[in-house]
Amino acid sequence: MTEVAGTTTDQTGAGAGSKAREYAAHSIGGGPALLAGLAGMLGGVGLVVAGAVAGPAGLKVALIVLGLLVFMGSIVAMSGLNVVEPGQARVVQLFGRYRGTIRTDGLRWVNPLTSREKISTRVRNHETAVLKVNDAYGNPIELAAVVVWRVEDTARAVFEVEDFTEFVETQAEAAVRHIAIEYPYDSHDEAGLSLRENSEEITGKLAAELQARVDAAGVEIIESRFTHLAYAPEIASAMLQRQQAGAMVAARKQIVEGAVGMVELALNRLTEEDIVDLDPERKAAMVSNLMVVLCGDRAAQPVVNTGTLYQ
Repeated sequence: MTEVAGTTTDQTGAGAGSKAREYAAHSIGGGPALLAGLAGMLGGVGLVVAGAVAGPAGLKVALIVLGLLVFMGSIVAMSGLNVVEPGQARVVQLFGRYRGTIRTDGLRWVNPLTSREKISTRVRNHETAVLKVNDAYGNPIELAAVVVWRVEDTARAVFEVEDFTEFVETQAEAAVRHIAIEYPYDSHDEAGLSLRENSEEITGKLAAELQARVDAAGVEIIESRFTHLAYAPEIASAMLQRQQAGAMVAARKQIVEGAVGMVELALNRLTEEDIVDLDPERKAAMVSNLMVVLCGDRAAQPVVNTGTLYQ
């Protein structure tokens, strides 16, 4: 068993009948391998030259053949050299069998008979197209999201799915659609979640669902965010009026609560200071007048009473 990049795997590789798991490929530093290959090529050239100037015909042929073999063998051996850049990995296969992944950057050498597929492990962004779906209340809405991801397990990315990039893009769109139909754009229930008012909680759920969907491809979801969220054009104006009406009702409710408090304070002050003694009928009239003044959306026109309080 070998542990690489937080993943414990069985080195039997993809051919063990279970899901492929990444492990480190056997490789050595490329510097000594490069020097050995160059030395072999020079040695092969030297043997060919020595054979060309040799006297006996048998020795000449033997040296030339040996030199050519050494030269060609050095070239084949040097084909095992790989330049691994930071943020990249090489998936190594030998005759169709997974033999590990090279993540160490720099010049590395592996068995020249293997194939090495380059995989980027850098962080990537994918922004979905603007999708038109129905929310939990059946209202058509438009939304789009951006997904930040990277390859965590190169073996699963190569062997478990056909094209891991296309797989992530397709699953991202499917997850966004599923989240959209689970929640309303605006919730009628104050305790319920809505896409517009609870974007942090819902994008967290989106990231969790998307991670479960792309786990088979060895992909890690770093972050997901909504980049576009709106009602569909055919109902946008009606929903805007509904939002405006809701805001107006909320504002009126707050105004009425404030006005009732101010009227109560005025009556209590008049009673405590013994400024004027009002009977219930006059108190009701005063309350009515104050509520009209405080709750009206236009400036009140005062009427000055020049007579007594009861005229």
